[in-house]
Amino acid sequence: MTLVDSPAADLQRAQERAGVEVRSVANPTDFATARRIFDTVWPGQCTQVQQNVLKAVIHAGGYSSVAYLGAEPVGAALAFVGRHFADGWHVHLHSHMAAVLESQRNHHIGTAIKLHQRMWALDRDIDTISWTFDPLVRRNAILNILKLGVDVRGYEIDFYGQMPDAINVGDPTDRVFAWWHLSTAKVFDAVAGRLLPLDAAMLIEDGRDIRVVEIPEDIVELRKSDPAAATRWRLSLRETLTSALADGYCVIGVERTGNYVLFRERA
Repeated sequence: MTLVDSPAADLQRAQERAGVEVRSVANPTDFATARRIFDTVWPGQCTQVQQNVLKAVIHAGGYSSVAYLGAEPVGAALAFVGRHFADGWHVHLHSHMAAVLESQRNHHIGTAIKLHQRMWALDRDIDTISWTFDPLVRRNAILNILKLGVDVRGYEIDFYGQMPDAINVGDPTDRVFAWWHLSTAKVFDAVAGRLLPLDAAMLIEDGRDIRVVEIPEDIVELRKSDPAAATRWRLSLRETLTSALADGYCVIGVERTGNYVLFRERA
């Protein structure tokens, strides 16, 4: 960690880099804006979150935000407070939805939203944020593991069940869990760009028990162009990751291409 590292400074730099301002949701107009973002990113026959539910989450101490590019809303997030057990019960923030409009992706807006969420949590003495993500989506793996410094734990088969939105429809909702321990050196290094991709071949040469787990270049596009191939990827990754985790491997990073690097202590 350097003297210029701080959650507030990290957020400021991320917003400047993305050209956005991330604001907490505070009134009915904000609620409607966040809902439009969610429903645009995950289009379907019904809204992703009813306004009364969004209001209740915020009223109960949860989190929601909207990212603005000038006056234009381009992203949104929703999270609620939860508890987890690790040598006693601890409070964490569970990030349920984080969305960026397709036209604005790959502009670092998602990172700015997550760092706003981090600052919000730390201001409330919450030191951990969790969320689920689809392990087949390469950009999510790179963002979460390399740019944010999360720990990846567990693999849940069809975690949400069938979802009716256009992105997830017909695909099992397999998910892994991201645990973001907000004040660790690993997170500061990731946010500052000091957490580098791993060279799996070099680690293997050093005698470490390493496995590389490949994922497709763009599973979202593959679902559209070749659903059968996308399903094969889903089932293959499910088998590979669940068996590796059961055998004592853990995800320690990603290669430059975005493939997962797993490590296990030798017996």
